[in-house]
Amino acid sequence: MELITKAKNFESHDLLQAQEQLWNHIFLYLKSMSLKCAVELGIPDVIHNHGGSIAHPELLAALSLPPSRSPHLRRLMRMLTHSGFFATRRSPGSGDEEEEDVYLLTPLSYLLVNDNNNSSLSPFVLAVLDPYIVEPSYSMSSWFRSCERTPFQMVNGWGFWDMAGRDGKLNRIFNDGMASDGRFVMDVVVKEHGDVFQGVTSLVDVGGGIGAAARTIAEAFEIRCSVLDLPHVVENIAADGVVEFVAGNMFDRIPPADAVLLKWILHDWDDEECVKLLRRCKEAIPTRKMGGKMIIIDMVVSFDLETKHKETELLFDSLMMVVYGSLERNEKEWRKIFWEAGFSDYKIMPVLGVRSIIELYP
Repeated sequence: MELITKAKNFESHDLLQAQEQLWNHIFLYLKSMSLKCAVELGIPDVIHNHGGSIAHPELLAALSLPPSRSPHLRRLMRMLTHSGFFATRRSPGSGDEEEEDVYLLTPLSYLLVNDNNNSSLSPFVLAVLDPYIVEPSYSMSSWFRSCERTPFQMVNGWGFWDMAGRDGKLNRIFNDGMASDGRFVMDVVVKEHGDVFQGVTSLVDVGGGIGAAARTIAEAFEIRCSVLDLPHVVENIAADGVVEFVAGNMFDRIPPADAVLLKWILHDWDDEECVKLLRRCKEAIPTRKMGGKMIIIDMVVSFDLETKHKETELLFDSLMMVVYGSLERNEKEWRKIFWEAGFSDYKIMPVLGVRSIIELYP
């Protein structure tokens, strides 16, 4: 009764504003689904291939959509433009025709263009918004009352990694998504932070999937690169002489190399598993004096609640909880697993937006 009494003290204006905020949170999933729709239809590619801008009727025709979908496409593009994925301008009509919407790419939609000279993140969008990943979040409240490790396991009957080994579709979309991110982020690392590879002659990318990150490194530097991943991930990848693929379990053994790369791997595992993996990595590299080190690309969560990355950090942390049963770590939590694994020193470089490059030394 006390809560009701206090609520009555709120002004109607405040409650109506709160209701609008509540609605925005409720319907936020439609923003993600609109993005997924745009990627599946290939809208960013169509606009890019049309010179970077396209009028509404031309977009409808290029997508091979029936004329009856024209008003609905306009509504979809209105949502995506409001979200920043596209920009619009008005084009004067000819004769008695009204002005027409013209859609343009923005930096956000450019990230989704499948072009030979561009590391498209469209596969990452489709991977994270796949029903396999999204549906477990519907069951979070049931999971909190259960003994299952993750909502993903509760819904699917298997943990994520076991399920990926059993389901070819999940394995493919996950590896394609991670490869797209690997190409994107490693392009930045190679161009702007290539000094992290100085002195490295051999590198093993642990959990490197289909080899996108390792291939970028091998082609940019004179480094012998290999990828270690599970058999169902690498068994059908054709050898191309650029990257060697090794089938195995990273918790059992890691091939020796000057450096070990862990790109977005450790945040998938709890502390105990991370320590075990880090010890295996330490066994694979020479001493620091001999040039041995680890290169970790991962998120280092800020203690500052006002950081511009905070919402992204919180969203990723929620994803880790729902799908993998793991977490995003702050520096104190990173330091804890580094020391427990027997490493002597580390350096964090927050140079990749929400992610950092961590050099870890034995």
